Amino acid sequence: MNENPLGHEKIQKLLKDFAVPSITASLVGSLYNIVDQIFIGQGVGYLGNAATNVSYPFSTICLAISLLIGIGSASRFSLYLGNKEPESAARTAGNGISLMVVFGLAYLAIGECLLPQLLKLFGATEDVFPYAQQYAGVTLVGMPFLIVTNGMSNLIRADGSPRYSMTCMLAGAIANTILDPIFIFVFHWGMFGAALATILGQLLSFLFAVRYLWRFKSIRLRREDFRPGVTESLKTCSMGISSSSNQIAITFVQIILYNSLTYYGARTAYGSDIPLAACGIVMKTNAIVLAIVVGISQGAQPIIGFNYGAKQYSRVREAYLLAVKWNLVVSSVGFVLFQCFPRYIISLFGDGEPLYFEFAVLFMRTYLFMVLVNGVQLLSSSFFTAIGKAMKGALLALTRQVFFLIPLILLLPLRFGIMGVLLAGPVADFGAFLLSALLVGREFRRQKMISAADKA
Repeated sequence: MNENPLGHEKIQKLLKDFAVPSITASLVGSLYNIVDQIFIGQGVGYLGNAATNVSYPFSTICLAISLLIGIGSASRFSLYLGNKEPESAARTAGNGISLMVVFGLAYLAIGECLLPQLLKLFGATEDVFPYAQQYAGVTLVGMPFLIVTNGMSNLIRADGSPRYSMTCMLAGAIANTILDPIFIFVFHWGMFGAALATILGQLLSFLFAVRYLWRFKSIRLRREDFRPGVTESLKTCSMGISSSSNQIAITFVQIILYNSLTYYGARTAYGSDIPLAACGIVMKTNAIVLAIVVGISQGAQPIIGFNYGAKQYSRVREAYLLAVKWNLVVSSVGFVLFQCFPRYIISLFGDGEPLYFEFAVLFMRTYLFMVLVNGVQLLSSSFFTAIGKAMKGALLALTRQVFFLIPLILLLPLRFGIMGVLLAGPVADFGAFLLSALLVGREFRRQKMISAADKA
């Protein structure tokens, strides 16, 4: 096999080649929900938007599963390739794909059985519940496809085919975007139509991803590679736990946030439904910025992992710092848009009463005030995962959501009411940024000491 370009090609070119398709794939994942939100807002109303919001934890749980297996498999895959162990890389990939299928089917069964109870737990009000039950009941069918597709996309990127990974996600997103307005406005299927368009798009992406099983460039998959193994599975999950735990934490944050907004919102002129609908729009708009940051992070992951495995530490640091610079550019654009044009952004998701727009603008400006540094924690968590330090990656993944945001959401409203819920976001973002900078700085110093010792 030819020498892997990850070990010698310029970092700037590698990151561009890997990150751009990865960003596109991540954006596509966010656009599934945003496209639904826009068309539902125009065709059903803000109660329909609120329903997609309380259904959204199903998607974040799904993403947590796919990251647990996908990032874990891809990280080990890259490290094995860097160590020139293709057979171990093939075994890791095959075992990971089997896990994706098993986890996807189990998640579908559990979700459908506990659907009413989970929707109420996620914060569905009496008026929102019928819409949410119809939407989530259908979209759950597509979750196994989504888990395999998202998980496989990480392996495909690690194999050196980021453009194919992008194509997988893009095909489904285009199908969803075309079918959404047809099902909602032409066939008048409402929430069911939006959900059906989503799962048909996910099915198309799944078929593209499965096709790659016969196209791996760095390995050759054999039937025995797909045999599930307890040891292999535990190793994979341990490597993916940091990225997955971040999504699990996001799910808990969503549940606590939605319930806090309905509780404290009911004590204001906004009521319980307006804060719930506005929150989802703001969070999903911010998801576009985060999708780009995640795409940059995922694009950097195989570069960092391969070069760390090859003991080329200067290239590891160069890749991380370049990814941070790209992240700051994206975050700066997001900051300007969220602070200067919030009403224009919110208007894309349909009309509403004046109180709805008043709260949505306030939410966007306040909650997303520290978006400038929000992505550093995500990049740093992925960095530690890529170099095989899963525990530090998990610590950083949990920092913002569990250690800062959840306590702040619970405590600040006791003093500031619903405004305290909004203030929790920027305070947590800044705290997570400081801890990330500290841990990454330490790791950089350690790598420099190892390099100096090797040269001595």
